[in-house]
Parts: sequence; C-alpha cells; structure tokens
Amino acid sequence: MSIEYVFAGLAVSRLGAGVEWYERLLGRPPDMLPNEREAAWQVAQTASVYIVADEDRAGRSAVTMFVDDLDTELEAITRRGIPVGEIEVAAGLFRRVTVSDPDGNTIQLAELPDERG
Repeated sequence: MSIEYVFAGLAVSRLGAGVEWYERLLGRPPDMLPNEREAAWQVAQTASVYIVADEDRAGRSAVTMFVDDLDTELEAITRRGIPVGEIEVAAGLFRRVTVSDPDGNTIQLAELPDERG
C-alpha cells in the first residue's frame, strides 16, 4: 500500500458548533466547506482533518496529530479557551495530551522525542 494523503474525519452532532470548536483548536477557520455537513482543515502538506455532521456517529471518533512543539501548541490552545489535561510521556517514544471536543471525540496532540539528543 502506498498512501499519498490522509483525510481523517471526526463526526460531530452539529456542524456550526463543531466548526467553532475546531477553529479554536486549530487556530483558524476551515480551509474548505464543501457542503452543509462538512468542514475541512489542511493540517500538513499531505494530511487534512475534517468534521462531518452525523448525529448518530458523533463523539465516536479519534485522531492523533503530531506537532513540532507540544508545549507551544498547548499554550496557544489554552489561550483559545480549550482545556488540556496532563501530558503523558512514553520515554523515547512520544509526549502527548488528549483533548475532547464537545461531542466527546478524542483528539490527541503528540510530539516525537527530540532527535538532537
């Protein structure tokens, strides 16, 4: 399998409320509103995250996004009104924190170890 692009989806109960929350999480409005049920953010050159209004599946999604500097991202997210929990450390593997959107979807923000030693 040769994967060229990842388009990860999260189901929310209401698109408007979901867009508002994910705008705060990601720090900007969506890059695309293809229809009345979806909004998408390109988060890396070959990756996007989208939300879809689907009340039956809302709150049952999970995604992990790796960032360069977890502490900086958490500070920014906190300033934008999103509470964050404790940072979990798996020595030599990652540091991560989990946040939940209003529907209960799980979003993990993680950082790989510094390779500079």
